[in-house]
Parts: sequence; structure tokens; C-alpha cells
Amino acid sequence: MVMSNFRLSRRAVLRGAGAIAIALPWLEIMGPERTASAQPAPAKRFLSVYTPGGTVINRWRPTGTETNFTLGPILSPLAPVQDRLLVLDGLDMKSAVGEQHQAGIIAWLSGTTQAPNGGYGGGPSVDQVIASRISAGQKAKASIEIAVRWATGKSHGLLSPMNAANFESAAPFRPISPRLDPTEIFTDLFGTLDPSAGNDAARRLARRKSILDFLDGRYSALSNRLGAADKQKIDQHLTKIREIEKSLDSAPPVETSACKAPTKVDTSDYNPRTGLSADNDGKVKDTSTDAAIPKVGKLMMDMLVMSLACDITAVGTLQWSDTEAKHTFPWLNLTEHHHFYQHDGGFRPNECELICNWYSKQHLYLLQEMAKVDMGGHSLLDESVVFFGSELSDPPSHNKSNMPFLLAGGGGGLRTGRWVRYPNLPHNNLLVSILNLFGDNRTTFGDPKFCTGPLTNLT
Repeated sequence: MVMSNFRLSRRAVLRGAGAIAIALPWLEIMGPERTASAQPAPAKRFLSVYTPGGTVINRWRPTGTETNFTLGPILSPLAPVQDRLLVLDGLDMKSAVGEQHQAGIIAWLSGTTQAPNGGYGGGPSVDQVIASRISAGQKAKASIEIAVRWATGKSHGLLSPMNAANFESAAPFRPISPRLDPTEIFTDLFGTLDPSAGNDAARRLARRKSILDFLDGRYSALSNRLGAADKQKIDQHLTKIREIEKSLDSAPPVETSACKAPTKVDTSDYNPRTGLSADNDGKVKDTSTDAAIPKVGKLMMDMLVMSLACDITAVGTLQWSDTEAKHTFPWLNLTEHHHFYQHDGGFRPNECELICNWYSKQHLYLLQEMAKVDMGGHSLLDESVVFFGSELSDPPSHNKSNMPFLLAGGGGGLRTGRWVRYPNLPHNNLLVSILNLFGDNRTTFGDPKFCTGPLTNLT
């Protein structure tokens, strides 16, 4: 008999052995059912991708109209995924108050000003706020921060305001150092994908086909307290899960499983800690490590994509270097470092355009890999939001107006395939809008002096 005073939360789950939990469908015992809403489902995954040194804005900016536009030369490699992009124009990083480069990378995700005397910011980064909402305590890792050829020049391989993009979600909002060694990252995240090897990702992959076996008698105990209609709903819910499990058994795992270890590559020629030997001016060069940047960057992107697909985390950040970027680009036949081409050697727009165009090609690869991952009738990209940004806009002047920002994906109802122009609004408005895509309804983020509310025309 159903207990009249027994109620269930709308967020109730059916828990079994270990950490297994299955979300329940809406049941009558949870109270009045909500009226169907036209609001899109919140985004499920978030990636932020940093590239250093801004851009050459007149070679970056598209031409045309909001929905019928041609990408500029720098963004042109992204044409194959143009329908998955939202090109944002006319946003100013007004909260980047402090040292020219440092204040930019601090404000990029936090929307806060740099503390005096070369300090950090005064709040959390948006990725960590999202992680606290959808990933922390729910995934093996709350978030994953990785970087390629990081902490060059004056930071000498160490965390500093010159290279810190991520900040903890709770006071005192400490900076989070990214992980640098691709081999160590690979082993930690994927191991051998052997369920007996004690690797979290491997265990999840093995258990995904036998989730219901972990429920023990929890269902029976709950069922005895439900009415006939609710029992039928739960039976249908669990039957559907069992059907999914059986379908996983009946097809080749490589073709049906979104979760698989990336292809491991030899990175023995790449020294992830070469920054420890850096000099202030970038005159000390590690050409072997620099030459390996493309393959290491590809591996880092592959690991981020699979970390999301395997549900190891729901939030990640990739930094392509730091604000100094004092490394060379041998594969582009550029023997000086990026900062040299920005302004140390006088502004070199052709070289800067070449570097920025190469980064666009990397962004294309990341988005195409996410689009390939089938998450059950939709792609990983469909349920994600990817934010591409930098610490400034114009390299020679360090200007932070008209920031070169991109969003990609379809999470939270993001409407892509558009070039949207704003009248020099603060970029903090974008940060709060990103939070809104994840179901966080706040109306301000970062320093409130630099936030006038969410952006319009994103969804």
C-alpha cells in the first residue's frame, strides 16, 4: 500500500552498489507535473580553448550578414563547420584591468580585474562554476585543464598571472595549473582501458553494460511504496535501460561505443617542462619540443574529446601556450617566437595571420572530432558549448576591444551558423550568457561593474 505522506524529489535517483545511480522519470508521487516547456535542455559539456596574442582583426572578421557570411582569411579553415559556429563581434574585455597581457588572461574566463602588484583575479572562472554544477561530485574528475608549450619566457615554467586562465569556484579562488605531460595525462585518464587495471575510465566502460545489476533490492523496496501508475513508469524506464545495454552487447564495441582510448603517439621528443629552462626574452630555444607541438596538440585534443565522451569529466580547458608564447613554429617556417611577431620585433601582421590561421585549423579538428562522437542519436558537439578566446584583440596596441571570440556546439539551444555583432558590450555579458546555457539563471558574473546582463541573440 502506498504511504500517503511519502514524497519523492524531482531529482530523486535509484541508487545501487558503489556509485551507481539511475535518474528516475517523473512520477506522480513527486507532485504536480510541470507543464511542458519550450526551453531547450541545458548544455551538458563545456570546453574553453585559449590561443595567445589576439589576432589581426581585419583578417579575422567575416563579411556579409548575420546568417549569410563569409569567414575571413584567419577563420577560413573553419568553413566546413561554419554552421556549428557563432562568430561574436563587438565584445570588449572591459574587466581586463591590470598588466596588458596578464589582466587579459585573468579576465578571459573570470571577468574580474587583476589584483594589485601582479596578483591574480578576484573570482572564479566560468568553467569552474559550470564544473561545480554539472561535473564535480558526478564525474571522476570535476574538470581537466591541459596546456601545450606552456609557461614560456618570464614565467620560467611556473604558474603565474602570465599564464593562469582557470580559477577555483570557491574563495580564495586560487589559480589552477594546467597539466602539461601528454604521457602522464594519457595514463591517468585512459590507462590500458582494461577493467581489471583499476582505471576509472575502464571500469565505467565495462560497467555501462551492466548498470542494473548494481541496483540490488533498491527497486523492490521503492516499488512497494508506489502506486500502480508510478510502478508502470519505472518498469518502462528500467526496461528501456536494459534494452540499451543489450544493444551494446550485440554490436562491435568500436562502432557503438563513444568511449575509447585515443591513439597514443610517441612524444619522447617533446619536453613538457622545457619552460623551466626558459629565459625572459625567448632566446633560449627548444626546437625539438617546438617541432612536436602539432602532434602533441592533436593528442591533447583527442584526450579532451574522449574525456567528455567517456564521462570522465564534463568540463575541460586547453591552453595553446601562454600570454608570452615565446616558442617557435618550425612547421610554419617561423624561427622567431610568437611574441616577437606581435610586437617585440615590431608588429608582423603576415606572420601573426599565419599563426592564427594555423590555430583555426586546430579548432576545426577539435570540432570535427566532437561531431563524430555519437552520444545516442546526437553528437558530442550537439550537447556541448565550446568557447574559443584570447587575452587581447590587437597585438601591437594590446587593445581589448572587438575581442576575437567564437562559440561552437549546440548545447543549451545555442544557435550557430551566424555572425552576431554587438555594440561594444562588455565580455562579462558573454560569460553570464554561457552560464545561462547550462541552466544557471544568474544575470551577472565577474566584476559587476563590467556586466550589464546576458547577451541577447545567442539562442
